[in-house]
Amino acid sequence: MKRIVGVLVVVLCLCYAVSGWYLPGVAPKEFAVGEVVDLKVNKMTSVHTQLPYGYYSLPYCKPKTIEDARENLGEHLAGDLIENSAYILTMMDEVPCAVLCDFNLTREEINLFRKRIQQEYRVHWIVDNLPSATITDPDLELYEAGFPVGEITEDKQLYFLNNHIAITIYYHQDPKLYTGYRIVRFVVKASSIAHSEDYNRDDVTSYPKTCPTPKSPDTPHPAPLVLSENSNGTRVIFTYSVQWSASDIAWSSRWDVYLKMTNGQVHWFSIVNSLMIVLFLSTLVAVIMTKILRRDINRYKELEMTPTDAEETGWKLVHGDVFRPPANSMLLSVSVGAGIQTLIMVFITIIFAVLGFLSPANRGALMKTMVVLFAFMGLFAGYFAGKLYKTFKGKAWKKLTLLTAFLYPGIDFVIFFTLNALVKGQKSSGAVDWSVLLTLAALWGGISVPLTFLGAFVGFQQVIPDPPVKVHQIPRQVPEQVWYLKSTFSILMGGILPFGAIFIELFFILTSIWQHQFYYMFGFLFIVFIILFITCAEITVVMCYFQLCAEDYDWWWRSFLTAGASALYVFLYSVFYYFTKLQIYSVVSTLLYFGYTFIMSLHFFLLTGSIGFYACYYFVSIIYKYIKAD
Repeated sequence: MKRIVGVLVVVLCLCYAVSGWYLPGVAPKEFAVGEVVDLKVNKMTSVHTQLPYGYYSLPYCKPKTIEDARENLGEHLAGDLIENSAYILTMMDEVPCAVLCDFNLTREEINLFRKRIQQEYRVHWIVDNLPSATITDPDLELYEAGFPVGEITEDKQLYFLNNHIAITIYYHQDPKLYTGYRIVRFVVKASSIAHSEDYNRDDVTSYPKTCPTPKSPDTPHPAPLVLSENSNGTRVIFTYSVQWSASDIAWSSRWDVYLKMTNGQVHWFSIVNSLMIVLFLSTLVAVIMTKILRRDINRYKELEMTPTDAEETGWKLVHGDVFRPPANSMLLSVSVGAGIQTLIMVFITIIFAVLGFLSPANRGALMKTMVVLFAFMGLFAGYFAGKLYKTFKGKAWKKLTLLTAFLYPGIDFVIFFTLNALVKGQKSSGAVDWSVLLTLAALWGGISVPLTFLGAFVGFQQVIPDPPVKVHQIPRQVPEQVWYLKSTFSILMGGILPFGAIFIELFFILTSIWQHQFYYMFGFLFIVFIILFITCAEITVVMCYFQLCAEDYDWWWRSFLTAGASALYVFLYSVFYYFTKLQIYSVVSTLLYFGYTFIMSLHFFLLTGSIGFYACYYFVSIIYKYIKAD
């Protein structure tokens, strides 16, 4: 165990050195008066398609040179397309109204705008690493990320393009601590205006009289800019205003308003309620198992000390077969190794998130950390798979190592590659380019695979202790089981309790992924993860005990599948979430949802299955040490 911990620490140091979890722009930045503040444009998103598009996929005003501002692998994988913009922001320089550009939209461009408006796409901007937000309730200080491309009437007859953006940037100043100004909030308000053309195009300070200013935002303006379907062309004038406002918000609290976009109060009460229930059930199961086991062991010891004609019954009767290697021992070893790989990756990721390394402000860090850690954790996948396979007296260690390195990661890569091709066919920014695919392939083939071989080699060098009881040469016949102890029913029943430990948290995770909200309660996630670990171990031990008492010694696969069955409920809940919470109507988006949901459920199956397997393995090893068998 000490060696494993030492190796884990070394691997973490390598991960930190290779990837670096901190990103530029996370530390506070003070702006001086007159200093240029970059406004960057990000992807456009919609809950109806789940396909992000780049800002300039629509005919918006462009700068002279478009530069990609993405900084890490995680941003590429998340579909972020961060680029510079034509907007000019200068610290403390208010702009009552300015014309960004004006041009004629062609019929094709109008139809593209109408399509994005109908799909309810929202535009996302970034200023000083803060995402843009639209006020939805000023009294409650509720905000929504980004702003809509446009609006549509209820009868879906009129489409309005939001061509004027009122930008309000809140800043904080504390001369005692620092000089300059810190940006603490970035608010936008989009509106549609059919601007008049009564301005001087040669004068940068000239703007249409129809343009609302921050000092008179409620001034009546002409009818909104309508995009007609059959129009041969429409003149569009894009305008914006900039207002700077002092705020008491400290820099450390500037993300609070974005995190309120999720229903935090319901989250807290629901999680606490779920944890109390699971803790109560787990304690109850632990107490019952302790008393029953103590009674069984005492009874067996009394029979050993008092010779009688009574026959052995219960789990002691199958002591000669309980450690018999299972069928398909290689596949079981590979699955357990992959589950340990996922388990350690998830655990370390949550720890870093709890420590604040992977906050939403650290853009792309969560995705990047998971990918890099998964590659490095191939060392533990090979080690545990090799050691377990040697326990089963396996000899084909090369084949085992190849399967460990390529089976489940290969499934992930094939699904990801297929979905990426579909997304690329939709010309979405969510599709990663070949350079990113080559990076992932390099992480897999250059880091994960060699470490898997190294781990398997070390695992096969380990000395495997003999089981506490000998295995008989002739396998014992398993008697007919009652219906509630048959494998299918007991496995399905065993997966309910672990799913009950995480299903509320699963709702918020799915919401953050598919409805573009921020997830930030990593402390609760860590507690739920620990509860999941305990619940998987306990429910598997309970089901394994009942199975052995019924003289069914084939527990190896059963223990893995009992805890792993919770992944089936996770997938079914994801299907329920799809039909009740999402409004996806695109075939590609549906395939995208279920493809990534399958990958998530597969690794959840491996993770929980490995927990249940080792819990049952140590449980069986311990209880058979306390009996005397011939």
